[in-house]
Amino acid sequence: MSTPSDTATTYQLDREYVFHSWSAQGSLTPLVIESAQGSYITDGDGNRLLDLSSQLVNTNIGHQHPKVVAAIKAQADLLCTIAPQHANAARGQAAKLIIERAPQNMRKVFFTNGGAEAVEYAVRMAKLHTGRNKVLSTYRSYHGGTNTAVNLTGDPRRWPNDLGTTGNVHFFGPFLYRSPFHSTTQEEECQRALEHLEQVIGFEGPGSVAAIILETIPGTAGIMPPPPGYLAGVRALADKHGIVMILDEVMAGFGRTGKWFALDHYDVVPDLIAFAKGVNSGYIPLGGVVVSEQILATFNDRVFPGGLTYSGHPLACAAAVATLTAMEEEGIVDNAAMIGETVLGPGLAELAERYPMIGEVRGLGVFWALDLVSDRASRQPLAPYGGSSPAMAELVGALKANGVLPFTNYHRLHVVPPCIITADEAREGLAAIDKALSAVAHHYVG
Repeated sequence: MSTPSDTATTYQLDREYVFHSWSAQGSLTPLVIESAQGSYITDGDGNRLLDLSSQLVNTNIGHQHPKVVAAIKAQADLLCTIAPQHANAARGQAAKLIIERAPQNMRKVFFTNGGAEAVEYAVRMAKLHTGRNKVLSTYRSYHGGTNTAVNLTGDPRRWPNDLGTTGNVHFFGPFLYRSPFHSTTQEEECQRALEHLEQVIGFEGPGSVAAIILETIPGTAGIMPPPPGYLAGVRALADKHGIVMILDEVMAGFGRTGKWFALDHYDVVPDLIAFAKGVNSGYIPLGGVVVSEQILATFNDRVFPGGLTYSGHPLACAAAVATLTAMEEEGIVDNAAMIGETVLGPGLAELAERYPMIGEVRGLGVFWALDLVSDRASRQPLAPYGGSSPAMAELVGALKANGVLPFTNYHRLHVVPPCIITADEAREGLAAIDKALSAVAHHYVG
């Protein structure tokens, strides 16, 4: 247990020397984290908080899982690092376990250090495979902070980084609650979204489009499960025009939705899968691209022009092997599905019945979002797009005061605990959300 002086020193060192992401540096007051275990973190003041954020929706196996920690230690004793051109047991075993959980057309894994790089390399593969340059992505999306990935991103983090990267084209994906197509049913939204996408392909020139990249279930943008038939429709359009279909499973993959991959809910098979986060719960940075047989054939006799010094890092891959093995042995993916079906889904729906501030509840597994509004009839968001509000700031404070570490984005509260969360812990989280919503209910004006 740290002392107040330890906490103060940690905070001082951070503020003096650490440059934080996505932040104005002068106004930050970062929370000091002392330790974490399972579904909880402990802050520098000794407060124990239920982690309903999974940090950045990545600690799927929870904090400090003993089997993963032990695997990292064992690998460190054996071999800390080795260049990617060599074969390594941890790397090969990690790739095997990933391929065994992927669709049957997938053959190999190209390892990266995280999700943004996975997207970068998936796009590069698609462009080289097709000989085309354009990539289509949705406005409500986040694909990473590197140059290509952030320009493919739809949300406002793209705006100050938007260099007009050649070939990046955005379109509207389906989202019935805030439909850009004036739809009234999921069936209408699906049909109109697909018609819109086909028009975009036509106007851009089908022979110029290398890839369509989609988050299987958009995460940071709002956890919006696609309507039935949409992803299959995108697959059909891609096949019709010789376009590579890339599914970004960085946030939704590896148990988060109650399946190994979110795509398993939708009976769709992409050409490339970008992954990261949950593959080893972020214990050591790791990401990658799962490559289909069709794409692989392009590079069997042709040099792939790309690589990373730390691709398939042994420590990270050992953590992935231990994570995927433990998730299998301990039924963690099934637990995520059960928690969503029996606790979080019903519990959040019940809160929506009592709090008109909750405009919509969306999600599955341990991947949920509350769309918060100041007026349910007009669906006026509780905070503006790309910003926050006093109401959302008050909500975050109330959640922490009630023992929860939250994940919020603009006008939404995301409920995204580790996949290991127990039913009792999930109910504890729901009770804290209930109290916090009660504390901010005065912001509702509808």
